[in-house]
Amino acid sequence: MTQVLPYSGGNSHPGFMGWVQGGGTPVGMLAEMLSAGLNANMGGRDQMPLEVERQIGLWMRELFGFPDTSSGLFVTGSSTANFLAVLVARTRALGAASRASGVTAASGKLVAYAASSAHSCITKAMEMSGLGSQALRQVPVNVQGEMDVCALASMVAADRLAGLQPFLVVATAGTVNIGAIDPLEQVADLAAREQLWFHVDGALGALAVLSPDLAPQFKGIERADSLALDFHKWGQVPYDAGYFLARDGADQLETFATPAAYLARHTRGLAAGSPWPCDLGPDLSRGFRALKTWFTLVCHGTENLGAAISNSCALAQYMKQRIEATPELELMAPVALNIVCYRFRSDNTNAVNDELVVLLQESGIAAPSASSLDGHVVIRAAIVNHRTVAADIDALLEATLAFGRQLVQPITLKNKEEG
Repeated sequence: MTQVLPYSGGNSHPGFMGWVQGGGTPVGMLAEMLSAGLNANMGGRDQMPLEVERQIGLWMRELFGFPDTSSGLFVTGSSTANFLAVLVARTRALGAASRASGVTAASGKLVAYAASSAHSCITKAMEMSGLGSQALRQVPVNVQGEMDVCALASMVAADRLAGLQPFLVVATAGTVNIGAIDPLEQVADLAAREQLWFHVDGALGALAVLSPDLAPQFKGIERADSLALDFHKWGQVPYDAGYFLARDGADQLETFATPAAYLARHTRGLAAGSPWPCDLGPDLSRGFRALKTWFTLVCHGTENLGAAISNSCALAQYMKQRIEATPELELMAPVALNIVCYRFRSDNTNAVNDELVVLLQESGIAAPSASSLDGHVVIRAAIVNHRTVAADIDALLEATLAFGRQLVQPITLKNKEEG
């Protein structure tokens, strides 16, 4: 432990605000130990661990208002879940026969849409799907960082006029850079009108529906054809615990199910219980991620988890107010959820703020991350950890001011000497 613990990433610490990572819980750690002891392969077969995963699926169906036809699957994280969405949407557009023939016939025809603020994994998913990143249209965003639906409609119309086949639109429920929420209902309306697969990347924000005061912002998520989310973020489940939810399980089966002699099914015995998770995704060997998620949901309860999510957003608003009341600091983006982007004002702003982030991380006081908005380097604080309190926000801002003043002082003195 002397070689590992002191050199960890630190996301369990209340001052860790650099990236969107949950802090974990003791019950989640216990569940990991128990699942390791069971050593269950969750690819299939008739076993109790799979019933735990199916129970989580039923809860997610209920939470997000999905129909009885829906199906879910634990994956490593939303990068994988978003990739599954592209694959399922692609198969839906081209037909099951495309699994054998490939996407060559559709090359240059299928096009998808996501806001310019969408996570980079959407681009990667298009590349890995064989459709290519050039087939992904980046839709402009408004001043709030939300997808411009009018621009989306124009882009779809232009592509159809050019003889292309729009097939997928990805909306984000909590963008990674500033936490903006795309207008889900409007995107759902357009997707229905244009017969596009409507996928929601809810890696950051989807679980905010657990919070009564935040849930209204996510209206429309229940209309998605598929949804990606992460329990290891706001759900505080230990890594990794991503999830993919499809409105119609038949679409998943059509995309991934592959008969094999060694995976023959029976109505009794260990080979019962079809369909298996390996029919719903690419993995046959899968770990027991469901147990730590079940422990977290049952032991802490959805009401307490929702309250913790709400509290992190309240802390973000507190941080916003403190920044706006401090002349040396500048708020750089709207605060929709739990992410605050700001900077220290100086003559050499980008260089100073880039160095500031490193100094803050090395100090051990707090760990924000550096990002960029419209060419400006910003200090980005993502408040996710359930242990974070107002004093941790104060410590981050006071350290920002202290280090910032130290960085600009030599510049000030040099300017005086030259004058």
